Amino acid sequence: MNAALTSSGRVTETYTAGLLRKMLEIPSCSYHERALADFLAEAMTDLGFRAHIDGMGNVVGVIERGAGPTLMLLGHMDTVAGDVPVRSEDGRLFGRGAVDAKGPLAAMICAAAGAVDFPGRIVVIGVVEEETPRSRGAMAIRATHDRPDALIIGEPSGWSSVVLGYKGKLDLRYTVQRPATHPSNPAPKASELAVAGWNALVELLGPDASHGMFDRPGATLCRLNGDLTKATADLSIRIPPGFDVEALLRELRDRLPEGRLDVLNSVAACRVGRADPAVRALVSGIRKLHAQPRLVVKTATSDMNTLAEVWDIPMATYGPGDSSLDHADDEHIVLSDYMRGIDVLTIAISELVHLPVRRGTREGKAPLTVRSIR
Repeated sequence: MNAALTSSGRVTETYTAGLLRKMLEIPSCSYHERALADFLAEAMTDLGFRAHIDGMGNVVGVIERGAGPTLMLLGHMDTVAGDVPVRSEDGRLFGRGAVDAKGPLAAMICAAAGAVDFPGRIVVIGVVEEETPRSRGAMAIRATHDRPDALIIGEPSGWSSVVLGYKGKLDLRYTVQRPATHPSNPAPKASELAVAGWNALVELLGPDASHGMFDRPGATLCRLNGDLTKATADLSIRIPPGFDVEALLRELRDRLPEGRLDVLNSVAACRVGRADPAVRALVSGIRKLHAQPRLVVKTATSDMNTLAEVWDIPMATYGPGDSSLDHADDEHIVLSDYMRGIDVLTIAISELVHLPVRRGTREGKAPLTVRSIR
């Protein structure tokens, strides 16, 4: 018998903790994920997956146990830069990526390996470059894989919360060039025009623009570099569902007296409903662990946005870990929460065998509220 598995086919707690620690010990900043992919391909093979690394560098593991539905579990391998020494302390495991998002990905691998009663196909994928503007890993998956019957994205939601959606993103670059002149010349300088471009964007979005609200856009001046003759401003706008990107671009260009405004990246917002089968399955898992589920929407962006652009299927985002620790110098995951996340995912997988989920009443259940968080 495989030493990583119990007699019932579940992955042991010792193995699950060790898997995550080993993942944290392998650096995997964006564009440098191959060592982690190699490790995960071997680990998934040992757990019974048919695993490979695709042409983009994504690691893909497949378990087929029957002719039932196909469920895809997708998380990202890459992390932002920064050294967080890997260590265990007071029930917490520290390391870069512990919550964003090696913890959720490890939980998905362990839950899928232990879902011995799922009579269908489970595809677990660790993608590259989620922390980059282009999300090329997820783009490759949607271009090369058949649409699954349901999708769960691995990001830190907290073990008792489910994410219904994310804001979209519009990345712009405004470039201005002006003739050389003396600083006292009243003619506008390139640096001044770049600042004016940022001010024009803020004015167009209006006084209610906010990064703290899901239904409002929010802007960030990501980079400003320039002098009297040449300047560049990188602008990023987080956009809610239904936002008219083309109208914003037209109005912004009308307000810029000169220079060039380029769209570097555009990703639509996404949101599913409370009755989505993937949401219901995860909620059921949380309830069976005797917790009150929270349904949240996030003002950031994830690979859920990328895949929702082309796949109209049941989907949700879930993963153990406190998202406020994303990219933090003390990034860590509470190991008991990590274990609960595996249990929730295991239950959700078993529920999704019945796709589409029956619509039922919520008699006797506490109402579910939707909250907006970063």
